[in-house]
Amino acid sequence: MINRRSFIKTAGVLSAAAATGTLWPVGSAFSAPTAGTPKKGGHLVVGVDNASSTDRLDPAFWFETYMYFVGSQIFNNLVEIDENAKLAPSLAESWQATNNHQTWVLNIRQGVQFHDGRSLSAKDVVYSLNHHRGEKSTSPVKGYLDAVTDITASGAHEVTITLASPDVEFVWLLSAVHFVITAENENFDKGIGTGAFILQSFQPGVRSLVKRNPNHWNSARGHVDSVETLAMNDSTARVAALVSGSAHLINRVNPRIVSRVEHLPNLKLVRAKDSSIYTFPGLSNLAPFNTLDGRLALKYAIDRQQIIDTVLGGYASIANDNPIFPSNRYFAADIPQRPYDPEKAKFHWKKSGFSGPLTLSVADAGFPGATDAGQIYQQSAAKAGIELNVVRVPDDAFWNDIWQKKVFVSSNWANRPTADALLSLVFTSQSSWNESAWHVPAFDHLVKAARAEADEAKRKQIYHDIQLMLVDQGSEIIPLYADAIDGCSTKINGFTSVPGMPLSGNRAAEKVWIVG
Repeated sequence: MINRRSFIKTAGVLSAAAATGTLWPVGSAFSAPTAGTPKKGGHLVVGVDNASSTDRLDPAFWFETYMYFVGSQIFNNLVEIDENAKLAPSLAESWQATNNHQTWVLNIRQGVQFHDGRSLSAKDVVYSLNHHRGEKSTSPVKGYLDAVTDITASGAHEVTITLASPDVEFVWLLSAVHFVITAENENFDKGIGTGAFILQSFQPGVRSLVKRNPNHWNSARGHVDSVETLAMNDSTARVAALVSGSAHLINRVNPRIVSRVEHLPNLKLVRAKDSSIYTFPGLSNLAPFNTLDGRLALKYAIDRQQIIDTVLGGYASIANDNPIFPSNRYFAADIPQRPYDPEKAKFHWKKSGFSGPLTLSVADAGFPGATDAGQIYQQSAAKAGIELNVVRVPDDAFWNDIWQKKVFVSSNWANRPTADALLSLVFTSQSSWNESAWHVPAFDHLVKAARAEADEAKRKQIYHDIQLMLVDQGSEIIPLYADAIDGCSTKINGFTSVPGMPLSGNRAAEKVWIVG
């Protein structure tokens, strides 16, 4: 999944290494982002995975990469993350915090039109953000707004957001792909936004078609005449479409086939290092994950490096069951890496009292190569006396029928702009996307404390304690940080790499142009 998956302006979330985290091997198809004068015109075809017949245009129901990408063609956020991992204005031109970061004031861009001709105002922003709030909301970003006590239109183009407690990074959260803006009292499923493209047709799980918005407020975006986004959940089919020329751009090139396609003259690859975590979450309220020994046994029983070498062709780095990325300034590098240790795994497994077997449900929808990774995990666990049954399930049913329902599954999360953004989305008790059923009040308290702590040294220590708790006690096995590899035709220019995010921050459609 779930590519799923936020500092004051001057703060840096990702390190400089991440901001320039693409690698361009000499003599290969990995290419630095292209530049030049954009050319208008042409029909862009994109193949993207993780599409579903249940997809909707309502961002409160966006679940994975396909809808992130399609939705970003139609709608805009208030802010976005740029190619240097910095917070950039979008529909909000500027913002400022007062009252010890408990009150945020956003100045909304003037002269912006929705696709139906209505003008953007502060009331539209209030309505769109409140769409994710409320008792009945199941939006994945509802938790991001739990601290919000009020959102008001304090002027025709000014929005004031009041928090129950200070949050020095709050405005960064508004870059989350779900926080897009539609007109006041409008149904999001109609697809009326301010984006670079206007919706023409939407067939969930099949394709979408948009045309260029002639009145788009940002002259630097939206170069092609139209964009067709095809649902291509099969990784082989996506690469075949790119190689044949039937698609100009695809996401998630399988790392194991890079060596076979990197020298083809008609395509180039763009790599963003440490862009997502591949995870094996276990439901902590069910055996064997309801005991600390059961969780530790499974953490010691996985050969992380073998999965990286065999499944990802080296395009990843070892993770220590820690969801915070090495590029994040709060990453706790001093926590010792847990090794593959069959003897320790055997010791903890026996103490857990669970005899097995344990079923691991996997699908490439969970993460590319999940089946192969599961089989490697099965072999390494067997050396510890742990019987792991790996069951491959259909991709199209994975997120609805398997994830958060089966005791042990495959999953993935894209990098997020702040530590809080990821922790609140995946690990806090109130989140609807808490995939390991990790409901620990002490953990929730630490996350809230870090959010409100203005003292940088104290804040760093709190985040250190949070990571240590997850590494030692958490119910997710997180073996690696995976690189994102997207592919495009050599006819495509303007395709940039946004740190920690695929498809140029999900906005490749509006950034690229076609040459030749």
